[in-house]
Amino acid sequence: MNEKLKEKTMEALMSVLPITGIVLLLSITVVPLENGTLVLFLTGALLLIVGMGIFQLGAEMARAALGQGVGSRLVKGQKLGIILLVSFLMGTIITISEPDLQVLANQVASIPNAVLIYTVAIGVGVFTAIAVLRILFRVSLAKMLSVFYLLLFILACFAPSEFVAVAFDAGGVTTGPMTVPFIMAIGVGLSAARSDKEGAADSFGLVALCSIGPIMMVLLLGIFYHPTDAVYTAVEIPPVDTTYDVAKLFVQELPHYAREVMISVMPVVGVYIIFQLLTKNYHRRQVLRMSVGFVYTLIGLILFLTGVNVGFAPVGNLLGSGLTQGWMKSLLVPIGIVIGYYIVKAEPAVQVLNDQVEEITGGVVSRSMMNLALSLGVACAVALAMLRVLTGISIYWIIIPGYIIALALTKFVPPVFVGIAFDSGGVASGPMTSTFLLPLAMGACTALGGNVVTDAFGVVALVAMAPLIAIQVMGIVYTRKTKATKVVEDNLNDDIVVELEEE
Repeated sequence: MNEKLKEKTMEALMSVLPITGIVLLLSITVVPLENGTLVLFLTGALLLIVGMGIFQLGAEMARAALGQGVGSRLVKGQKLGIILLVSFLMGTIITISEPDLQVLANQVASIPNAVLIYTVAIGVGVFTAIAVLRILFRVSLAKMLSVFYLLLFILACFAPSEFVAVAFDAGGVTTGPMTVPFIMAIGVGLSAARSDKEGAADSFGLVALCSIGPIMMVLLLGIFYHPTDAVYTAVEIPPVDTTYDVAKLFVQELPHYAREVMISVMPVVGVYIIFQLLTKNYHRRQVLRMSVGFVYTLIGLILFLTGVNVGFAPVGNLLGSGLTQGWMKSLLVPIGIVIGYYIVKAEPAVQVLNDQVEEITGGVVSRSMMNLALSLGVACAVALAMLRVLTGISIYWIIIPGYIIALALTKFVPPVFVGIAFDSGGVASGPMTSTFLLPLAMGACTALGGNVVTDAFGVVALVAMAPLIAIQVMGIVYTRKTKATKVVEDNLNDDIVVELEEE
């Protein structure tokens, strides 16, 4: 257990370290930070690392096992209606406790937190049921993605512009450490129960479909819900002169986030208890392990949210504001490129994805090729996001061509690459995107006098879109290399046949 916790904490450290290094470098060069503010940031980063490490350990111990258990039980003598109802409820309940979603909700001042969280959660629930239907009836993922994204862009034409960027950001943050292990575990359980050779391949694509639901529901929310206008103001960090002041600030806010976490996680615990009482699916050791996992989840999420909201995100906002002063505006895009390049390289989930692709392709597409493709893709995405902050370019000019390219590529790559690419959209947009990049963009936009909702939001969406294109391009590379190898082998075989005939 200690070794596992150490491993997860190191993964979180590697995610946060590049951002921390960039902030420290900027603080001693172009945007000086007060010592108290810097200590506040570092303390927030520390809590984020420890919290995320404990949280991810809890996810591995509890939710993945719960998801797989539910997935395998769903197809055993159950009616289709029950399967869909359970899938909807599980997807909805799990999403409510997603940490990245809670961070995003805190930053969208125009929509009450509860309204946004439950809207997104219902969207994930609906599309979890749709994803289950796809596995059971073996529907083409590429066709479903094309239809649903076409529907999304039609809805976007009728939704207020203030909701579009937030909607696509919501699709990126839901595919986080709480939701993904559970949804993928359900897919594995359902696919295993099918007992056919295509079942494993069909397990890819659940996350891709589930990320569509939040976008669609938030766009519908924008059409029917008319909130009061919210004014985004520059973030004010309380004066912190001593380490005591820093500690006091975190201690004061800790109970607030503890209450939020208890409210969001308890429904998941309730589902686990009911499922176990009804099915007796887990033996005593598994029950103990999953119970400990839920405790870790609670502790980790409390530390994570406290660290992010008190120390980490506010300093990101302050830094963004500082980068808009005078000549420093010209640094916003280059800094975005650097952050984008390193933020994805340090993301542990990305490295897992790269290993997966290397294994599937038999080494034809290597980890280094994947790393380079994803790093360059995300770097370009963040650069475009920062350009939007500076110029106010509509997100439509970027998001629509990007998804058209991504959907067009599905016609030229093996189906497994389509599933992996669209599943990985949320992998690149890890915790650092919503906790630092988005506040950075919001701070810069506020200082420049822009519209935060239309110009700053959309960072997560653009980062999530990059892997869709990058991984499918790698799929084309794989296809061409495989064909070239086959041609060479065929030629060699022909030569061997000729030699045998001559003898």
